[in-house]
Amino acid sequence: MTYLEQLQNILKATGWTQEQLARELAVSFPALNAWLRERSSPRPKALTRIDNLYTLTVGSAEVDSCELLETKEIATGNAYSVKELLDSKESLDKLTLYLTYHTNTIEGSTMTMSDVEDVIFDNKVLSNRTLIEQTEAKNHQAALYWLLDQISESGKHFSITEELILGIHTRLMNGIISNPGKYRNHNVRILGAHVNLVNWQKIPEKLKEYIGEVSNPEDDVISLLAGSHAKFEQIHPFSDGNGRTGRILLLAQALSAGLVPPLVLRERKIAYYKYLEMAQSEEKFDPLELFVAQSMIKCAEILTT
Repeated sequence: MTYLEQLQNILKATGWTQEQLARELAVSFPALNAWLRERSSPRPKALTRIDNLYTLTVGSAEVDSCELLETKEIATGNAYSVKELLDSKESLDKLTLYLTYHTNTIEGSTMTMSDVEDVIFDNKVLSNRTLIEQTEAKNHQAALYWLLDQISESGKHFSITEELILGIHTRLMNGIISNPGKYRNHNVRILGAHVNLVNWQKIPEKLKEYIGEVSNPEDDVISLLAGSHAKFEQIHPFSDGNGRTGRILLLAQALSAGLVPPLVLRERKIAYYKYLEMAQSEEKFDPLELFVAQSMIKCAEILTT
């Protein structure tokens, strides 16, 4: 693939403007524009930055084992607790804002970060955004706060249960779909994906298996996070809201293990879906594990800046 194809794919995957892409590559807008118009070519160091950004946003089927191990060690070195989060309003607000914005944007919301901030913290009603989008934002905040309370109150006895999963989904999808907190009663397919989702009649059985897996912590926490997340999304228990529910469950697993939760960025949506599909259809989990570890490190950076 040429650098031009990589640049075009990055723009398509992220929705960035050329100005934003130039900032990410640490080059001037005229330089980037010249590359895109093929009036000049990037130098070797710039080509490396383009290749790295392409891998980050679009994804790669191959993972370097040393990079995976090192990234997982960094991610699991960021100890974090629910108490620490709840004791800092600044950290709680920041995590709430970023999680709400990115998880809903992944699902198609057009709200900006500023829009989300206005809606969830200042209770503003925006005339230029749909009621559904604004409800999604407030619902995510409510579901997150409820979950954090559950983790805090349960302490070491916290566990993911069917009741917890249904409670999260109910709060996320209240007023958005007609059956929040209820399993789907029909088979579904994900458009464009090549993964067979669980037959609706087997959802209770498969969800019980999922709960059993997440209830048995492993030494390799990130491996458990990646594997269980892929499993939950393939079970796809609800008619809508599976991605948002699954990502909040990732947060619950990480915090209950005393770690910073993963923040799945909207700019990495294409890579995220690619890695999920690889795990589900090929049982190739390394790329998703690396993605989860990188997402935990990104969250730690946001919380500390």
